Amino acid sequence: MANHTKDKTYYANARTEMLQFIPKDAKKVLEVGCGEGKFSSILTEQGRETWVIEPDQQSAEIASKSVYKVLQGSIDEKLSEVPDHFFDVIVMNDVIEHLTEPWDDIKKLKNKLKDTGVFVSSIPNVRYAKNLFHVLFKRDWKYTDDRILDITHYRFFTKKSIKRLWEDNGYTIQRIKGINRTKSFAYVPFAILLNMVLLLSQLDVFYMQFATVAKKKNQ
Repeated sequence: MANHTKDKTYYANARTEMLQFIPKDAKKVLEVGCGEGKFSSILTEQGRETWVIEPDQQSAEIASKSVYKVLQGSIDEKLSEVPDHFFDVIVMNDVIEHLTEPWDDIKKLKNKLKDTGVFVSSIPNVRYAKNLFHVLFKRDWKYTDDRILDITHYRFFTKKSIKRLWEDNGYTIQRIKGINRTKSFAYVPFAILLNMVLLLSQLDVFYMQFATVAKKKNQ
């Protein structure tokens, strides 16, 4: 993951919109890139055993106060400390885009899931209306401190390439859903017009991210 300096609020997002994708009966959860652990702390309060991997030391220290176990470091550094075939759920909330080779990482993590386990992820949608508007009409691709064109993002995804990421690397998608729909007066009309012209074939542009639930293939 990138080491670009972030505002302290960057690591404190609870991502409550992702709770709906966690199976009700999941007991053991691993969150990779947890920030300050706000999301996993909610799962802990629900009675789940939550493990987290977090590269940012300060965030990991904060997370340690509210989750079962914290492994401070990168995936490569800490993977050997994570038990095999142990977790009901692995979670990555807006983390995959920060990895230089995310396909390798999700393959490595697959062995940490139980046969019945699922991998839950949120991944930014590069075709989000605001971003698409800036590319098409302002002819610009300007990096920022957060959101779609976060300067710490190494990879960019569309709904179609998100599906391919999972399906090409040993997973079967059980559910994929757009989240954080745009409500901007500036970009909703653009998204509506685009879909009117192209016969509702561009509905993905309304969503900032896509949430995915994937299971290991042949299970």
